[in-house]
Amino acid sequence: MHQDRTETEAEAETETDGGAAPLRVLHVSRPNAGGVAVYVAQAAADQRRRGWDVAVAAPPGGDLSERCSAAGVPWFRWPAGRAPGPGTVLEALRLRRLVRTFAPDVIHLHSAKAGLAGRLLRRRGTPVLFQPHGWSWLAATGPQALAGRAWERLAARRSDALVCVGAGELEEGMRAGVRGPYRLVRNGVDRRRFGPAGSRARLAARTRLGLAAGTPLAVCIGRVTRQKAQDVLLAAWPDVVERCPAARLAIVGDGEDVAALKRLDVPGVLFVPAVADPRPWLAAANVVVLPSRWEGLPLTALEALATGRPVVGADVPGVTEVVRPGLGALVPVEDPAALAEQIAVRLARPALAEREGRAAAAAAAGYDLSETLSLLAAVTREAAGLGGPPDQGPADARAVAGGLLGGRGEGGAGGRVADGSADGSADGSPEGVDEGAAGGREGGTVGQVQGVAGAAGYEGEGAGAVTPPNSSR
Repeated sequence: MHQDRTETEAEAETETDGGAAPLRVLHVSRPNAGGVAVYVAQAAADQRRRGWDVAVAAPPGGDLSERCSAAGVPWFRWPAGRAPGPGTVLEALRLRRLVRTFAPDVIHLHSAKAGLAGRLLRRRGTPVLFQPHGWSWLAATGPQALAGRAWERLAARRSDALVCVGAGELEEGMRAGVRGPYRLVRNGVDRRRFGPAGSRARLAARTRLGLAAGTPLAVCIGRVTRQKAQDVLLAAWPDVVERCPAARLAIVGDGEDVAALKRLDVPGVLFVPAVADPRPWLAAANVVVLPSRWEGLPLTALEALATGRPVVGADVPGVTEVVRPGLGALVPVEDPAALAEQIAVRLARPALAEREGRAAAAAAAGYDLSETLSLLAAVTREAAGLGGPPDQGPADARAVAGGLLGGRGEGGAGGRVADGSADGSADGSPEGVDEGAAGGREGGTVGQVQGVAGAAGYEGEGAGAVTPPNSSR
């Protein structure tokens, strides 16, 4: 998911709840920029338009607070770092104070760190939704990956719903042994903002951006981080230029890896700071590239499809759910040669890219943002005990994911997924204790959790993912 969007939440059409009792919902997010921040702002704004009392808690910085303000959604300052450690207990206590102050009917935790802090000291009573936006163990190997999976298995017992943005994410959780009440709410794109951009729109976008009209252009939009794998794309680019000498690559976004990647000085590459509106860059592109090492279900891919641009992406869950045959190409993860081949063929054969782009725009109709937000609202009402989404597929979570991914089972595009719990635990959340006892019983809980989740709070922007020590992230 990329970092920068204009405020789609103020533009999306949504329905009110038709006189149903309004809910009070607190969204909590450690990422304060990027795709997760966009999602949180969209969800909060939609729920506010439904007449709900909604607020967002997140660290200062980024653009999430600005998005909330633009939508009229209150924002609470919740200082929180990426990594777990002694400070995690304080972060959890601060969050619990915010919960007491706002007194929500439902707490919605987004990504790994909010999921850790929000469920670490969870008290009985207020329902909790956890939405990973990319599971916490996907960036790790060895003991850290084991720790991330172990924490999520434990924390699932403290969750009233595990909300997945894609079928691949849901299936990944099931394979890892994370058992809980899964709910599939696929990401969507605002198709009124992101629509097919033909040759005239491409020319206009290139004129606006100062790009030559006939230059073969590949575009990669997103935070410049290890997760998004722009390093792999730069390793592939010399091969692209060898096959298509006039080709240019635009890497659009900010992130901790920008300086290091610029120092590589790869010819034909333009680094563009994060933009407020990605539509001109999508319109200008001949092909959009998403070489990510892991994803949930990337907004960039959905927006590219809706714009009518083929996507060359890595063969990882989430991307595979969106980029199907005829809409672009999938390549093995961290394979520069394969990536270069698929980019070059689309830059050298504009007719192929145009044909795939037309099919992509048609496919985007299946990922409508308004449907995503309506289903999320229904899942939230369900968690609050006020009804929920109708069954839209088989009861078994694996069957739902398998149906969408072309595997086992049948399945609808979302809706209710039956409880996948295998441990018979009805709740599993500890009795609440006063903050003054943090060194006692809560200290024991913290010790237990940190024993299995030492890495689980490390998160990449927009991914909620574990960051291994000594990595480039």
